[in-house]
Amino acid sequence: MALMITDDCINCDVCEPECPNDAIFMGPEIYEIDAHKCTECVGHYKEPQCKQVCPVNCIPFNPEWRETPAQLQAKYERLQAEQK
Repeated sequence: MALMITDDCINCDVCEPECPNDAIFMGPEIYEIDAHKCTECVGHYKEPQCKQVCPVNCIPFNPEWRETPAQLQAKYERLQAEQK
């Protein structure tokens, strides 16, 4: 699954720089996560870094965007190839 940011976000700015895939961006009112770029940090870290640093625990898994570990790894590899 990709992650999502809920309306509980306080725009503290700590999650955005932690994302190794640049999937987090400022939306119209709160930060948002681009599910096409979110790998839950698979390929980079053992745990999603944004979830680790969020002070209000507003970054759950997105139930509408389900992915297996293999799919997340493939997404990571695709994103890495696109950066070259």
